[in-house]
Amino acid sequence: MNTVPNIISTKDLSYLEDMFNWHFNASKKAHHFSEEVQDEEIKKALVDAALMHANAAREIVNILKGGQNES
Repeated sequence: MNTVPNIISTKDLSYLEDMFNWHFNASKKAHHFSEEVQDEEIKKALVDAALMHANAAREIVNILKGGQNES
């Protein structure tokens, strides 16, 4: 689906909320563990994972804003 409808159902909103929480929590955990680990290769993988999940959470927020881009 390329376009987001102007109205979403309560069920869809609930699922988007769950998806946001999954990505937000995964981002926080990956970031936390990236600060705890000593191995630079693992640290980079954790930072990359944190950024990936943060971007996914940001995309969900953009969907809820109606697809508006942030500057």
